[in-house]
Amino acid sequence: MEKGLTEDKIAQLDEAENGYTRREQLALQYAELMAQNHHAIDDAFFAELHEVFNDPEILELGMMIGQYIGFGRLLKVLDLEPKYCAT
Repeated sequence: MEKGLTEDKIAQLDEAENGYTRREQLALQYAELMAQNHHAIDDAFFAELHEVFNDPEILELGMMIGQYIGFGRLLKVLDLEPKYCAT
């Protein structure tokens, strides 16, 4: 995602064969687990993360994921989400 997230890349999110690197796939898996099943993040998953990320990168990624999850939840509870899509 270093070159930006394009519509094409977004469209590939749910495809088994996609253009994401191993590093990007693990970052996406980390975000999905944090959002949906954080109890499943165990030592084995951190070992996988360590294959492509160092400790500071894992921490920074986790902090950013947590901020986005928290911000989305705050918008929901304050009823600040758009009621319609402008496009």
